[in-house]
Amino acid sequence: MYTLEVKNLTKTFGKLVAVDNASFEVPEGSVFGLIGRNGAGKTTTIRMMMNIYLPDSGEVILRGAKVGQDFKNQVGYLPEERGLYKKMRVLDILNYFAELKGKSGRASHKKADEYLKRFDLYDRRLSKIEDLSKGNQQKVQFIATILHDPEFIILDEPFSGLDPINTNLLKEIILEMKEKGKIIIFSTHLMDFAEKMCDHIVMIDHGKVILKGALNEIKSKYAQKNVSLTYDGDISFLQGNPIIEKIADYGNTTGIRLKESSQTQQLLKMLIDRNVTVKKFDANDISLQEIFIELAGHEDGSNGSANGGKEVRNA
Repeated sequence: MYTLEVKNLTKTFGKLVAVDNASFEVPEGSVFGLIGRNGAGKTTTIRMMMNIYLPDSGEVILRGAKVGQDFKNQVGYLPEERGLYKKMRVLDILNYFAELKGKSGRASHKKADEYLKRFDLYDRRLSKIEDLSKGNQQKVQFIATILHDPEFIILDEPFSGLDPINTNLLKEIILEMKEKGKIIIFSTHLMDFAEKMCDHIVMIDHGKVILKGALNEIKSKYAQKNVSLTYDGDISFLQGNPIIEKIADYGNTTGIRLKESSQTQQLLKMLIDRNVTVKKFDANDISLQEIFIELAGHEDGSNGSANGGKEVRNA
């Protein structure tokens, strides 16, 4: 069952088409990733979902009914551009945002204290926002987003400015929210975060949806004939080899596309015979980063697939 349906959303700013006829569905009980490069149209899509921007055409459907202003009361929204009042104290601003969503009193204050302790901010609860580091401001903004216990949580580039420890903490809390039945939608250009956290994704490039569906099904489809390789040595001899369709260097790993899936053992033997130290050899495996580069790695706006945007749906 789909909780939220985005149908044919289009938004232009002058001659710029920011979102171009975008459609996708957010299933119940999922972590949903809205992914794409910076400027792809992710934030504009979210703002139309939130009724901040009115679309030129299209609509957003919540459980069968068109979304209205009341949807905002069900949502915890973390915008890409942070909106904290710099002169206010941390505890005051958390209570203020909770009251805006109809939550106040002892229970709300207790929950604020709990989150501040968890994020190691309790000793800064009386500090002004302007006196906090960028990372600590981001943590306060996130607490403000979830403090009123929203049904929907929409996070636009939530990991910006966070160190690895706090990034992991944020991920833990997001997954806890999922366990409670919350619907989490987060936008990011960081494919590794999306791959580790998302059940379903939609990939947007130049305002267009170029891929959508369940992440495990997408990876299974694109992993065919693919080998993810980590190695030491020289693999230049593979260039032009008749069994190789494509080689792509992603830094820590190398993606190798074979012409036939049955050629994986042949490839492994070639590497060993050439004294290449194979640290990892994953047949029929592909990262979301590799899929993203294949589909959206062209600056002219065309995608990397001869058949255009792809869709993988649940059976």
